[in-house]
Amino acid sequence: MKTPKTMTLTLRVLARLLSYPDDALREHLDELRHALRTEAALQPARAAEVEALIDSLAAQSAIDAEADYVQLFDSGRRTSLHLFEHVHGDSRDRGPAMIDLAQTFESAGLYLAEGEMPDHLPVVLEYASTQPPREARAFLAEMAHIFNAIFAALQRQRSPYASVLGALLDLAGE
Repeated sequence: MKTPKTMTLTLRVLARLLSYPDDALREHLDELRHALRTEAALQPARAAEVEALIDSLAAQSAIDAEADYVQLFDSGRRTSLHLFEHVHGDSRDRGPAMIDLAQTFESAGLYLAEGEMPDHLPVVLEYASTQPPREARAFLAEMAHIFNAIFAALQRQRSPYASVLGALLDLAGE
């Protein structure tokens, strides 16, 4: 797959879909779907998988969507959305890596809100969305091994969220 002309909206949609499924997310699912279709950065089959996740979120009650999210992403290391958890675990190397990543974001004019962790995948995708397509693809490709690990874990659990990681791998050129 060649680099799309633009992937800004798609990366932002994917970031939002990997965020906690609060009422604000649920209220904007149709807009997320529309943005994916408008930008068309994903191959049709992958876009359909992501739209199936959107449909799943729309069909679930708020409490079920939230409980599923917490169970999936906050209860195990294999599906953690904190990328350095996969690389550094609880080692001392994690702190300096976080600082380096935060500085990368700040140099691009992206400042984290209080309590936001720079290695949280939705934050990483927000940063990537500010980069030109080639740079965004290269940035994502650097993390493809982590995306692959999360993708495999989500597939084993038959989670519709696997579609988002699959989309990231596609956008990274993997």
